Amino acid sequence: MQLAEYLVVAAGAATIVFILWFFFGTRKPSVTASGSTVQSQFALSGIHCPSCVLAIERVLRQTEGVVEATGNFGSARLTVIYDPARVDAKRIAGRVAQLGYTATEIVDEAIAADAGGELEYRDLTKRFIASAVLTVPVVAFSMFFMRMPPSPLVYLELLFTILLLVYPGKRIFTSAWGALRNRSADMNVLITFGTSAAFVYSLAVTMFHSAFRRSGIEPHVYYETTCVIISLVLLGKLLEAKARRNTTDAIRKLIQLQPSIARVLKAVTDDRSDLVEVELPIENLRVGDLVVVRPGERIPVDGEVTDGVSTVDESMVTGESTPVEKQPGDGVIAGTLNKTGSLVFKATRVGNDTTLAQIVALVRDAQASKAPIQRLADVVAGYFVPVVLCVAVLTFVVWYLFGPQPSLRWAMVSFVSVVIIACPCALGLATPAAVAVSTGRAATNGILVRNAEAIETAGRLTAVVLDKTGTVTTGRPHLADIVAADGYDEQDVLSLAAACEKYSEHPIALAIVEAAHERGLHLSETRNFEAIPGGGVRATVDGSNVLVGTETLLTTENVDLGNLRTAAESLRAQGKTAFYVAKDGVVAGIVAVADEVKPTSKEAVRRLKEQGLKVLLLTGDNALTAQSVGREIGVDSVIAEVQPAEKAVKVSDLQRQGEIVAMVGDGINDAPALVKADLGIAMAAGTDVAMESADITLVGNDLLAVPTAIELSRATIRIIKQNLLLAFAYNVIAIPIAAGVLYPAFGLLLNPMIASAAMSASSVSVVTNALRLRLVRLNSAGRA
Repeated sequence: MQLAEYLVVAAGAATIVFILWFFFGTRKPSVTASGSTVQSQFALSGIHCPSCVLAIERVLRQTEGVVEATGNFGSARLTVIYDPARVDAKRIAGRVAQLGYTATEIVDEAIAADAGGELEYRDLTKRFIASAVLTVPVVAFSMFFMRMPPSPLVYLELLFTILLLVYPGKRIFTSAWGALRNRSADMNVLITFGTSAAFVYSLAVTMFHSAFRRSGIEPHVYYETTCVIISLVLLGKLLEAKARRNTTDAIRKLIQLQPSIARVLKAVTDDRSDLVEVELPIENLRVGDLVVVRPGERIPVDGEVTDGVSTVDESMVTGESTPVEKQPGDGVIAGTLNKTGSLVFKATRVGNDTTLAQIVALVRDAQASKAPIQRLADVVAGYFVPVVLCVAVLTFVVWYLFGPQPSLRWAMVSFVSVVIIACPCALGLATPAAVAVSTGRAATNGILVRNAEAIETAGRLTAVVLDKTGTVTTGRPHLADIVAADGYDEQDVLSLAAACEKYSEHPIALAIVEAAHERGLHLSETRNFEAIPGGGVRATVDGSNVLVGTETLLTTENVDLGNLRTAAESLRAQGKTAFYVAKDGVVAGIVAVADEVKPTSKEAVRRLKEQGLKVLLLTGDNALTAQSVGREIGVDSVIAEVQPAEKAVKVSDLQRQGEIVAMVGDGINDAPALVKADLGIAMAAGTDVAMESADITLVGNDLLAVPTAIELSRATIRIIKQNLLLAFAYNVIAIPIAAGVLYPAFGLLLNPMIASAAMSASSVSVVTNALRLRLVRLNSAGRA
């Protein structure tokens, strides 16, 4: 080998060692906050690919006072948990700015909802148009005239290329410089190295063309390569930005549901005898304001109807297509559409407290979260750029040593192709793009997903456990039967039961008391009320000790049930819940309540079983009653007479048997089981505790949403796996081809401009594949 070749090998080896040290050398460890922390969200702009977000995360995690930083390229959001005593939002934004990006703290979700994405799209459009205008003449001069220095056309190419680098390509180079300053790497670094290599080589040829000719090298320039690469990258980013905007369409549509102006009734006089309508911006509404909504108008905030009767279309929030009748006392939800009549309602929740605002926030959080399946892609993306740079340097050395003459030119072209064709974007977009579409689609169907992990878990379920009351049934029991023992009549039994239950808030107790009121019965004075969990209640009524409860409770209290056992069993076999009533240790009768099965429960169970899932009914109700309901809806198994504290144990038993379990419930007593299950699903009509314990909340309280959520989750996982396979396959195949592995056998060497087009196409294809989730037919057997 000649001296020059030895020098190239030595320089290549030194460069590879430097790259590895520069990106993977000793770094400042992340800091754990010692005091209380706060969480802030930032809107990101200027990011070009998921590796940009990874670079931001890496730098912030090394910032003193920052506990955790999680970004999402699809939604252009950054969530940071930090110690306010050591760092603030301004300092965090400054650290991001050092990388060449912009981070703006989100204060008003509605304002931030679409501004960043729209500005990004407009900026990319302007830059691409400018780039295309400058690229066309450079390509024309190069391809049709094929001039070499010292031709004036070459200097014109140089001028246009410099103009292109200064404006359209500026953000790419600025971001790359910011990443390198912080020893991070992203796609911009690869593009910068590739285009800079082509430009610097061309500039050297232009300035020193005579020296190149004396060395036997024809002074070919590659200005068109630099221009076309940047133009294609900008075009790819423009198409990708447009596609990414579509992935968050659901969020935008939800936010647009809320009107900006509301009509409020305001008092003209101090005695409030005269009320007039006043139009106010919704941000000025306060709890307690009386709001007027006419037919065809959207409801601005949550409230309770005080006057008027109408039907309201709640489909965009709950997923339920049938309009819901509203009358005084009923609740209304912000963003829903008033259909037939005028309503006056009292505002109960405004601003960020409305149901619609909470749905938007929950979907945003879910889209910003990362699914476990994404971890592999993040790990690979973290090493991707440095490894590609090393491969590119190695490619340059091999082509310089063994390539045809002029070997320097071939080595430079191959180097540029390798760094340009490599695409970390496709890897980083594989999961978040699909998650963004999926969570948005779920939200418009009344399914609120807490995080991306819930989607992945829902796609792997093997068993679904259903609570009975309020989940399978309506949760609104009514008195169905009364059986009186000898010496009592039905009114006596109902009076005793209602008097004993009147201080209880249990739905069954409320049904018994309501039935007594409807029959005009007088309820005696009650003292010493005591609720017995899972058993019933006891109290002193008119000086007598009264028990209302299960057979187990009365047997424990040594009450002889006599021949009423047969009547109770008959009622339970009909799906009714029977409770004994005893006075002073003697059974007085039975009150039986019925809780109707929801019309869609049977169909929901059928669809779950069609999906290959084991469906179980879990309830604290009597075995006969539970079996009757179980037969009616068609579950595989019934687990009855389970105390509230034992529900989580039953879920654990299933998990020990190898099942991946979803628990569907609505009450406080379901909360431990919802937490214990692999996936907790809560009905929104249930308690706040249940919803806070759940991974998925069903806004419409329709059990059919459960198989729909599972169906959508499975489709999402399929799309994610397809995207990851596409991204990995692209890079595994494309990089060796760009390096020239096909040249010895076929004489095929990839042009850097083709490499640039392929790189852009790979990112767009991943996002486009994710958008297919918008077309998946739910409630069907359709596959993504």
